[in-house]
Amino acid sequence: MYDVIIIGAGVIGANIARELSKYKLNVCIIEKEEDVSCGCSKANSGIVHGGYSDEPGTLKAELCVQGNRMFAKLEHELNFGYRETGSLVLAFSEEEKKNLEELYENGIASGVGGMEIIDGNEVRKMEPYISKDVKWALYCKDSGVCSPYEFTIALIENAISNGLTLKLNHEVQNIENLGERFKVITNRGQFEAKYIINAAGAYSDKVSRMLGIGDFDIFPRKGEYIILNKDQAYLVKRVIFQVPTKMGKGILVTTTYHGNLMIGPDAQQISDKEDVSTSEEALKAIVEAARKSVTGFDIKKALTSFAGVRPTNTRKDFIVEETKIKGFLNVTGDSPGLTSSPAIAKKVLSILNNSGLNLEEKKDFNAYRKAIVIKKDDNFDGDVNSEDPNKHIICRCEKVTEAEIIDALKREININSINAVKRRTRAGMGMCQGAFCGPRVRKLIAKTLNIKEEDITQSSSKSSDLHSRVKRLKIMGIE
Repeated sequence: MYDVIIIGAGVIGANIARELSKYKLNVCIIEKEEDVSCGCSKANSGIVHGGYSDEPGTLKAELCVQGNRMFAKLEHELNFGYRETGSLVLAFSEEEKKNLEELYENGIASGVGGMEIIDGNEVRKMEPYISKDVKWALYCKDSGVCSPYEFTIALIENAISNGLTLKLNHEVQNIENLGERFKVITNRGQFEAKYIINAAGAYSDKVSRMLGIGDFDIFPRKGEYIILNKDQAYLVKRVIFQVPTKMGKGILVTTTYHGNLMIGPDAQQISDKEDVSTSEEALKAIVEAARKSVTGFDIKKALTSFAGVRPTNTRKDFIVEETKIKGFLNVTGDSPGLTSSPAIAKKVLSILNNSGLNLEEKKDFNAYRKAIVIKKDDNFDGDVNSEDPNKHIICRCEKVTEAEIIDALKREININSINAVKRRTRAGMGMCQGAFCGPRVRKLIAKTLNIKEEDITQSSSKSSDLHSRVKRLKIMGIE
């Protein structure tokens, strides 16, 4: 019997879990996948948006601005990887300048600071490799980048250390309303709680219908991305957008928190919520669109491509509310869901308090979580043959050590897959994409957890055969 059960261990569910772990409550988070952050929360741009893109007065606009202002403190406490970079929305004509003015007015109305519209010459002083065709740009100081899957992992690790219960590989099959409590039926057992928070992302409409609440539908929207080598990161310092369309914020060019160049996403309305495949046609379109902003990147330096599915809904705004069934909350949001997620959690806390949940603060709440990834400078003397775990390099490309991988395996979340280690340590995210370190990671997992190597999974990975596609695109004249 729990006070609160959260369904879904994505970034929104994780923020809610950590917020609730500050109080004397018995809280459980249920996730159908083998790890946290396995849906849209790991497959997105990682942008912490400024808050000027959304219509003033909407929940998106309100919570995006609030969430943006919470990231610096969260980074200080949780060490997941965040930095403020600033952003530029580019306009290539006088007509598009009108779009920038609308975005600026949106931002002012929503309380966004640090904005100005600058001309193309000023843009190129800030970003020397931006296209010479850029006429104007909206600059926003308060935008940034983070590592989204590390953020989700850090939140839940910290929440577990403060008393949260995590149930992985538990898929919710039904929910029963028992009056003053609910029964959640999963493929691996049943659980009861006084309050249910539905943070199931792309499946939040399905979960809501388990209790007869059918007042919204989720329409999945897929976005594909390309990650390039770190030697391409010199091309941009800030997040570079184009004027947004009705399908989203458009193709961006940015560096990731860890220093790769990233381009994408496109926006494809799809029917299959599990479709995270990538395609050659989409790759070609992303490259061509990104070159409108920044012409100089070398597509032959592409490392991988990936896709994420955003849970857009029929209400066209975030849904954060207690339903007509007391104690059952629907919480769903698409872009800018990552940026807004800390503020969404605060709003959920307020709703629970108004609904009658007793919120007594813990005096011993520990807000801090140590980083797994240890930054190395040029003087780091690690070696693939070292016997010192702190210097024994397992992943040459990203300089990931044995000690970092063992740390990840012994944290609060039980993991035993190569991809789970990859998300926590970056082993396998470099030039060779795991060709060197993959077998070594597998051996180290087996040794540390005392399990057989054949019992260790790669975990699902639907990234494309990108290098073959790059060669074909070169033949097609896309270089």
